[in-house]
Amino acid sequence: MMMPADLETDAARLRDEMARALAEDGSLGDPAWRAAVETVPRHRFVPGFFLPADERNAQGLTVWEPVTSELDYGRWLAAAYSDTTLITQFDGDEPDWKNPAVRHGGAPTSSSTLPSLVVRMWRDADVQEGHTVLEIGTGTGYSTALACARLGSADVTSIEVDPHRLEQAANELYGCGYTPTLAVADGLYGYWPEARFDRIVAACSFRAVPQALLAQTRSGGKILLTLSGWLYGYARVLLTVSEDGTAEGQLLPGTVSFMTARTHAAPAFGNPAHWAAGLPDKPRAARYSPERITAATEEAFHLRFLAQSALPHVQMVTVGGAVHLVDVVTGSAATLTLHNGTWDVREGGPVKLWTRVERLLDAYDAADRPGAETFTLHVDDGGQYLRQPELPSLPLPRP
Repeated sequence: MMMPADLETDAARLRDEMARALAEDGSLGDPAWRAAVETVPRHRFVPGFFLPADERNAQGLTVWEPVTSELDYGRWLAAAYSDTTLITQFDGDEPDWKNPAVRHGGAPTSSSTLPSLVVRMWRDADVQEGHTVLEIGTGTGYSTALACARLGSADVTSIEVDPHRLEQAANELYGCGYTPTLAVADGLYGYWPEARFDRIVAACSFRAVPQALLAQTRSGGKILLTLSGWLYGYARVLLTVSEDGTAEGQLLPGTVSFMTARTHAAPAFGNPAHWAAGLPDKPRAARYSPERITAATEEAFHLRFLAQSALPHVQMVTVGGAVHLVDVVTGSAATLTLHNGTWDVREGGPVKLWTRVERLLDAYDAADRPGAETFTLHVDDGGQYLRQPELPSLPLPRP
């Protein structure tokens, strides 16, 4: 299918509609950010992406359908101007958008984040005129373009670990007239050539705050990033950096997740059955269901992050109804199984994994279930600690 002659007209209309909808739901309170959303042509940054089909395949995997202007112009343009995250890459493999194929399952490794969250991130970081900004994770370049439209290209630096992805983003950014500083670099180490920054905003998540980012932020500057881990718990934090190089800030409310920085991704741990084979034969009754940290609720989302902080090297997988926890550092493991409506647990190794989760849940319930915004993250040379007045301190893993 050829590109319609009135593409830019259609795009401008849909862009205005998207901006109006975002303003109505409270995502675009700042007129300057609304003007950026109304200006930046998102469709230029997403020539191809994947959307999930209505049904999974025979193996239960999500079927991802490629969407381009040539395959379905209307669907492509409507999605480009919807408040939706558009997956552009799986497992680090760049698609051939001239001949795209359907995907079955896979781990997303690049995307164009939903516009409301992009603007929310810039807004939550308190980005203002005159600030120098480092964006970690250029991705498609759409978020970078919004920052350039709002602040001016001279004050924006954006880095991306994937060279092909950065090349594609650079082509579109420059084609639209935006000229930020761009570089292929690992966000774990920031970008020294342009430091120091007033604001650092990460569009990927980290297990702990990279020390290089503290050193690259001016005194009084702020770092907004998402913390994640191997249980796939997430929390956002806005840190203020002090003159002595330490930083502190509150966790932000809400349920936001970003793809993990590739250097912080969870390692493969093998066959869960091998881990379970070494556990004691006799189980005990679990005092909490694993659903306390796996349910599709905001509280469970928050609890999974806290459990992850208590067990920073643990992964969890469900196979045949059994929930397995494995710790690749200590060799500890636990398996929870459901019998007649109650959960049993078997634990082995130097750390009793589910026992530690139970103790955390005990303390959390006793403290009247404090929300994310009651937690403060403190970062210094001695480590990184989550603190809450009613709960024990929780260390993050060494970055």
